[in-house]
Amino acid sequence: MLIKQMIVGSMAVCCYLVKCEETGQGVIIDPGGNDEEVLAMAEQMGMTVKYIVNTHGHPDHVCGNARIKEATGADIVMHSDDVAFFAKPEVEDYFSMLGLPASPPPDISVNDGDVISVGNIDLKVIHTPGHTPGGICLYNPPDLFTGDTLFVGAVGRTDFPGGDMDQFLQAIRERLLVLPEETVVWPGHGYGGSRSTIGAEKRSNPYL
Repeated sequence: MLIKQMIVGSMAVCCYLVKCEETGQGVIIDPGGNDEEVLAMAEQMGMTVKYIVNTHGHPDHVCGNARIKEATGADIVMHSDDVAFFAKPEVEDYFSMLGLPASPPPDISVNDGDVISVGNIDLKVIHTPGHTPGGICLYNPPDLFTGDTLFVGAVGRTDFPGGDMDQFLQAIRERLLVLPEETVVWPGHGYGGSRSTIGAEKRSNPYL
């Protein structure tokens, strides 16, 4: 599995291009801007984009969906709870203040335990609600793409609509910290660093 991390958009989102080296198929996780650069990187990697996967529905993580889908024909994938939550008019109105392009409706809804297969890569969906109702992480040992659930030395915020800190910390402790300590954490923003491990976060993350 080949992983390319790119920092994109006005909010410095960590976008990931993940390629199966045997088949050339791949996914783009959280295209949050710099769409043409992301597409150019996919071409440079020789990657056929099968899916666009959003770890959650916040505009800074989905604002590149439309352009990437237009260019590649890839299906947009999101957790079913965020599909429903971000379709509510009052939620759309709230997040429109960020001034970022909206995403087309997702093509595929997933739930906890589902597997997104691309080539010979299986990304297991781990539901971690609290940042948003349908926040997810994607797990292919030893790699874990955590979106805005878990950062290096921090966790995502919960003061936006749909956030719940108690639910959030419970999900992190019960669903992420139980993974092997050598699991590589690829965060949705690089606030504290570009990557970490579950072991390092268990020992040093002040929120946990």
